[in-house]
Amino acid sequence: MPTTDDEFVAQTRAERTRLVGLLEGLGPEQWQHPSLCRGWRVREVLAHMTMPYRGSRAGFMAGLIKARFSFDRYADRDARATTASTSDAALVALLRDNIDHPWRPPGGGKAGALSHDVIHGLDMTEPLGLPAPPADRVALVLRNTTTRNLRYFGVDLDGSKLVATDADVAIGEGTEVRLPVVDLLLVVTGRRTLAAATRGRAA
Repeated sequence: MPTTDDEFVAQTRAERTRLVGLLEGLGPEQWQHPSLCRGWRVREVLAHMTMPYRGSRAGFMAGLIKARFSFDRYADRDARATTASTSDAALVALLRDNIDHPWRPPGGGKAGALSHDVIHGLDMTEPLGLPAPPADRVALVLRNTTTRNLRYFGVDLDGSKLVATDADVAIGEGTEVRLPVVDLLLVVTGRRTLAAATRGRAA
């Protein structure tokens, strides 16, 4: 049965609430810890998550033009500038105050909003050893993963079919590789290689 818009909204709200609860308890060293986003600490990742709640569309376009229409360059500049001017507590408050924010990524819709929060949430919580989202929430993100998403993250499954061991979801075609659903998401978003994910499970 297709996922309804209401379910995406409820899951997005639940994920933001979950992250606020985890992030409120972080200490100074944890905020400085490297995230899974290359070059960003936990602080920069949270700043990036709050970008849709700050500023205006006109400001976004001005920043994008200044970054020569490279969204990645613009996002990096925004995250670094925001962490330089905003306290850790204020960043958490931005997320807390926007748990019900209706932002949707261009072309991504409600599924894209959930994916954004779940993926970047893992960017912060995985390196810190904090709890992951529920398996069914991660599976919902994976069920909306497309070949376009894989290309964006530079991922080539190389003839592998990734099958979750804790949810009803599979990605790709070919030789079956079974992993927990969180590991699947980390692989298809380029956060972890398939070889590293399988080695970790073997260990």
